[in-house]
Amino acid sequence: MRQQTLTQDDALDDFKAREFTLEGATKRVHLAGTGPAVIVMTEMPGISPHVARFARWVRDAGFTVYMPSLFGRDGAIPDADEGAAVFRRACVSAEFRAFGAGASAPVTVWLRALARQAHADCGGPGVGAIGMCFTGNFALSLMLESAVLAPVLSQPSLPLDDPGGLDIAPEDLAAVRDRLDREDLTVLGYRFEGDQVCRAERFVALAQALGDRFVSRTLPDSAAHDAPPPFFQRHVAFPHSVVTAHLIDEAGQPTLAARDEILAFFRRRLHA
Repeated sequence: MRQQTLTQDDALDDFKAREFTLEGATKRVHLAGTGPAVIVMTEMPGISPHVARFARWVRDAGFTVYMPSLFGRDGAIPDADEGAAVFRRACVSAEFRAFGAGASAPVTVWLRALARQAHADCGGPGVGAIGMCFTGNFALSLMLESAVLAPVLSQPSLPLDDPGGLDIAPEDLAAVRDRLDREDLTVLGYRFEGDQVCRAERFVALAQALGDRFVSRTLPDSAAHDAPPPFFQRHVAFPHSVVTAHLIDEAGQPTLAARDEILAFFRRRLHA
């Protein structure tokens, strides 16, 4: 993987931007790589250089990355104020349903259609998906699409007003659990122990809903990078982003081990 600086905006020039019109909505998606598809859903406040770095790791592991633009400026390192503005707009958007448990975010209908399209485009056994922070729970909803075989929930943060709530409708959750059992599939989940947004209660709720089909990893706070970008320093002043802003890219680090486990999960499910 070519070296990209994480301290200035990323041009994303090794990705191909393509417009996808699905379910009556058009969104830009950044594509790169070859092989089975993996949908990389950005964390708040957008496709940062750290998110793009993770997408490149997925690409270089032998996959075609589909990275949809859902909010924020693609490739940008927003300052604390700009990032907060992106967060506020997303919070009031009906597309994301930031508040209130027990309902699936409308944007997941479009994302499931993207998964179907990605599978048709790339072939293979199916599609992988990882959601982070604001989009973390979306990877679970994507399991309603039969093409999705490898879902990863990284610090799933919605709903914001209920630490033990799940951002998915009860009937959708029941359908996902039935599918996991029927097809012998699992869901991976990651969080930091001291995360104040994705708290322990959410993983307890996921474990109660999915049983041993939910494989969770809770990393110690000491494993988090202590110098994340400005938005995180001001507004997320605790360990949060496991494979992006708080990842330490050094051998032996728990966050790097989490990244490697996720890539191995994608390989196991998608490179049959």
